[in-house]
Amino acid sequence: MKDENMGSKLKMGQTGPPPMKSDRIYINPGEEDQMEISGFRPHTLKTAVVWFFIIITVGLLRLFFYWLPHLFIKATHSRCSLAEATTVLLKDQWREWFKSNICIMITRDGAQPDPKAPDKAISYNTSHQESNLQATRDENKIRYFISKKVKYIWDPERDEFIRLKGLEKDNPCSYFYQLKGLSYEDQQRRHGLYGLNSIRVHVTPIIQIFFREVLSPFYVFQVFSMCVWYADAYELYASCIVFISAVSIIVTIYQTRKMQRALRNTISGSTIVTVCRGNEEYDDISSEDLVPGDVIEVPRRGCFMQCDAVLISGNCIVNESMLTGESVPITKTPLPNPQLAKDQKENMFDIKQHSRHVLFCGTHVIQTRFYGNQKVKAVVVRTGFMTAKGELVRAILYPKPVDFKFNRDTYYFVGVLAFIASLGFIYTVILMVQDGEKAGDIVLRALDLITITVPPALPAALTVGIVFAQHRLKKGDIFCISPRGINICGTLNVVCFDKTGTLTEDGMKMQSVVPSPNNRFEEEVSDMTKLKHNLLIYGMATCHSLTIIDGIVTGDPLDLIMFEAVDWVLEEPGEEETRFDMMVPTIVHPRTRNNLNSILGDDSQPMGEDIGVVRQFTFSSSLQRMSVITRNLGANNFDLFVKGAPEMITSLSKAETVPADFQEVLMAYTQHGYRVIALAWKPLPQKLNYVKVQRISREQVEKDLNFLGLLVMENCLKPESTPVIQTLREAAIRNIMVTGDNMLTALSVARECCMVDRTDRIILVQAYPPQDGKAGPQVEFVYADEREKKVEEVMSVDGQYNIQIDMDNQRFHFAVTGRSWSVIRQFFPDMLAKIVVRGTIFARMGPDQKAQLVECLQTLGYYVGMCGDGANDCGALKTAHTGISLSEAEASVASPFTSKKPTIECVPTVIREGRAALVTSFGIFKYMACYSLTQFVTVLLLYWIGANMTDPEFLFIDLFTLTTLSVTFGRTEAYAELVKEPPPITLLAPGPILSIILQTAIQTAAQVYCFLDVQRQPWFHKFIDHDDEDYMSYENSAVFYISSFQYITLAVAFSKGAPFRKTIFSNYLFLINLVVCTAGAVWITVYPPQGLADLMEVMTFPSVPYSLVYLGIAIINFLLSVMLEMFLIDNTSVREKCREKVKHCLPSSQFKYAAIEQEIAENPSWPPVSPSTVNLALAFQRLDSAHHVPKDLNTGTGKDVLDELIEDSDMEAKSIQSLSGGTLAGLGRTQNATAEGGGYYTEQFETPLLKSDSDVRFRKGETSLDDNGKFITAL
Repeated sequence: MKDENMGSKLKMGQTGPPPMKSDRIYINPGEEDQMEISGFRPHTLKTAVVWFFIIITVGLLRLFFYWLPHLFIKATHSRCSLAEATTVLLKDQWREWFKSNICIMITRDGAQPDPKAPDKAISYNTSHQESNLQATRDENKIRYFISKKVKYIWDPERDEFIRLKGLEKDNPCSYFYQLKGLSYEDQQRRHGLYGLNSIRVHVTPIIQIFFREVLSPFYVFQVFSMCVWYADAYELYASCIVFISAVSIIVTIYQTRKMQRALRNTISGSTIVTVCRGNEEYDDISSEDLVPGDVIEVPRRGCFMQCDAVLISGNCIVNESMLTGESVPITKTPLPNPQLAKDQKENMFDIKQHSRHVLFCGTHVIQTRFYGNQKVKAVVVRTGFMTAKGELVRAILYPKPVDFKFNRDTYYFVGVLAFIASLGFIYTVILMVQDGEKAGDIVLRALDLITITVPPALPAALTVGIVFAQHRLKKGDIFCISPRGINICGTLNVVCFDKTGTLTEDGMKMQSVVPSPNNRFEEEVSDMTKLKHNLLIYGMATCHSLTIIDGIVTGDPLDLIMFEAVDWVLEEPGEEETRFDMMVPTIVHPRTRNNLNSILGDDSQPMGEDIGVVRQFTFSSSLQRMSVITRNLGANNFDLFVKGAPEMITSLSKAETVPADFQEVLMAYTQHGYRVIALAWKPLPQKLNYVKVQRISREQVEKDLNFLGLLVMENCLKPESTPVIQTLREAAIRNIMVTGDNMLTALSVARECCMVDRTDRIILVQAYPPQDGKAGPQVEFVYADEREKKVEEVMSVDGQYNIQIDMDNQRFHFAVTGRSWSVIRQFFPDMLAKIVVRGTIFARMGPDQKAQLVECLQTLGYYVGMCGDGANDCGALKTAHTGISLSEAEASVASPFTSKKPTIECVPTVIREGRAALVTSFGIFKYMACYSLTQFVTVLLLYWIGANMTDPEFLFIDLFTLTTLSVTFGRTEAYAELVKEPPPITLLAPGPILSIILQTAIQTAAQVYCFLDVQRQPWFHKFIDHDDEDYMSYENSAVFYISSFQYITLAVAFSKGAPFRKTIFSNYLFLINLVVCTAGAVWITVYPPQGLADLMEVMTFPSVPYSLVYLGIAIINFLLSVMLEMFLIDNTSVREKCREKVKHCLPSSQFKYAAIEQEIAENPSWPPVSPSTVNLALAFQRLDSAHHVPKDLNTGTGKDVLDELIEDSDMEAKSIQSLSGGTLAGLGRTQNATAEGGGYYTEQFETPLLKSDSDVRFRKGETSLDDNGKFITAL
């Protein structure tokens, strides 16, 4: 039924890049790297004015422009059209600015360089060509700029810059078969446009890194502070800061260059490549000289690809773990060639849709499959940073900025501290002017106050907790390549999990087979040796993509399990066989042959158990199936076996062969978490010979199948999954399953791992696309289980069964398939927000859809974590706030965290460490802020009498106390449990603000009391200001003594323990530090030796009892500060009341997802679930039929093509030379094709299928085909 109540108060925002504004110009519109672009050209007058102010500000204005270079361009240039611009400014969707200069290329005759026809000489505009440039017409100029390693070319017809692309767009598939290779001259011309085929990572020179660090705002303020301190004769502390800063810069330079060199060494590299120059002439060149359009030979023993290339002949077995994390070798097959199939429409090449035919840069070609002397060839489509590997490196070099509220709030707080410093600056100036101080002293004292109020060590202190957390994660085999993201881990409130390999075991085991002869299911068979249905066994033995690498059968784990279950043997021609021009198919046979008395050429006694796989249509996730064409030894016809998703296989099968109870039997297995695959078969016509089999498309044969049965595999839940899911749920962290597996299997796993309670309702969201104008898009809500079931039998801890009654459970979860997701996203965007907020199970989701889900969650205000095995989850891992890969492959680069243990136990660990690091950062920030304000108050009080703290006193506080406590503060480990209460994520909240204000008030009150009380003592004498900067006085001693204890007090008060960190008593180093600092403060305060007093430049109190009073004040101060944090700031009820008041006063501060949850709760009539009981089998069947539209599978056109192929078989066979005297006709190694865009083709043969008798050699036991495609064996 249609959803009648879709009107959500909060509409779902667009995913991906933000919407474009009509008055702006964009490049890459609608893509992930969409950027706003503006053109500028130099303006002489504006430039002169800017440099005048730079000079009079002694370079400070230039420093400001160095930090914000886009403002420098705007200040010195005038805006103009892009056609006239010499410089462009680009702003990406994260509001980061990039500047690029426009360069010019010159063509000799003014023609635009065309990647498809690079017949124009291109030269760069160098200095010696200046005169040539002036003489050239404007249309001869090719204008371009480079941003983020991507080149953009000016298109005068469209009046815009367009991204330079290779051959991956706007080319038909047949185009690549027309390319015969580039000549040396053509390659050089095209090289001018595309540049070197190299992914070079620039290792920044040391001097450049040095100046970049020194000129950063942090170090500039450090330099400013140190200048003030040296001018104020505070040499010792200033020298210490110089030393610490120098060490920090050296370490930064070392780490930066080390990481850059490691990245460069990992991704850089070149090799010698064989390219075709046309007319079958080959030349060896450096891979750096490759350009799009080159035809290259893939070496027989494999190689590492240095470019993206589309395969046009031969097959390749490739390991793509560098890109996908999936270490299972996959077979790459030639691109579909429409020229080989009649009545096939021309398909445009799309690198994503045709990925099964593309060898991607950085992947490892393990082996090639070739035919005799035929070369395995590929056409280069992309080079350099345009390749898949280049895109991955670009993502590393230009990562998505970490937009974390805590980081933004720190800048606001520093701004507040700067404002307070400005007030102190004014206070100091006024006070000292009234006292008649010298102008130099006034400036020095005022600037010194600024260095006190805004702590220069703040950025370094904030990284302490992160560094310790990263170290602890590494000890737990969790590696982090983005330490800045550790704090964000502490904010996660949603975690998305992949299912297979993440929640469940990576491998599976064969549970059983359910045969279906005669249109009905039989009893399941668990022991394959007892399986009597030959066709089902043949299908399990042949319908796979397994291959032999180094003598080991390798391939998809599911295929391996299926093949091993029947205990057959797979044989492939090794390298020795490939010397012959005979093409031998892959052979499978039982490990123990039943018929060994076959006579060569005697069809009356065929060796029927030997089966050759002569054609393979590889698995396509979009088609959800794979198939093979086989032939039994001695048989008269070929057979087709198809394996895939049960729903897909039944839709391709004859209705009379599918059991009536198919959906019920399927649900019986999938609801218990089993992985179910269906098998089907059909015999191909006898007149269809081998040559036509190689040219036929899969559309023409994958129809009118005979349903054979179901393969049931058990994908066990990992034992760690359920406890982790329960832990996260108890911590109020949402768990979402996003998988590419069957919906019913996903529902079963969700129940089993307690992602969904047994009494919770699951509502299937079924979305139907428009049906050929008959009906518009519809959304239907169906209960996935028994709606009225409120009584549940559950097992207790002691193993006893108890009855659990759920009186009125209103909790429900949405379950959505990838098909429904696409329909809802396209036709019901307003509903998407509600679906995402209540969605828990997302099944049959593709890689792009997983990333879309993560984006939707982020749009609603969730902090999203993604945990996957890295195979199909790279997009979601990169999109999430925190991506955790369970893959050890290089694809883990896509995620900030990689766990060496392939279980989800790492998720709570990462969150706990993130929470600990975040709370540590909060505590450190508040500590540094209160330290600055406390010392600010101390200095203001002393300025009142014309005094100040002495240098040794500053050193004691800044080095001995503050620095050591700041470091050991962050060593406290994470709390062992996750709690419901999330840690604070913003400094601009009532809690942190109130904490800083009240703590500062307590410290101020104590200092003011001591400052005034010491003046009432009988032995007190007033401080007299001298010019020798001798600040020893009783007022100085009073505020110094009490403040020495206050810094220790603040460290304890802000060092939070449970529930996010362990107690401070577990941090032994911090405890020792506290004891040492406290002992030092007591010693100096109560009874310091005269030598220590002289060293510290403090005036000791003549009365020891009065000194002990300060210990009492320090204890009271300590109790007040600690109790303030414990009973007020950390009080849950107080925080809740403050949060409610903020929500009431500022409704916009509420997260979008919370508002949607409230809206759903207030509307009990939504979702409008079907009131009648709906059979899930029928519901899924209806959804499948609505989405599945057969492509000419049973149409007259498809049948005519097949009939035409059969009729042409005899004529084709006559054109093949036969061998005399009973010799063999060599035909057909396994051919591969795949499904892309509705076209399924095989490669074009460029070498003769047969040669003369003298060229044909064979050995005993070798199997081949005769003229009609029958298998015969030489004995």
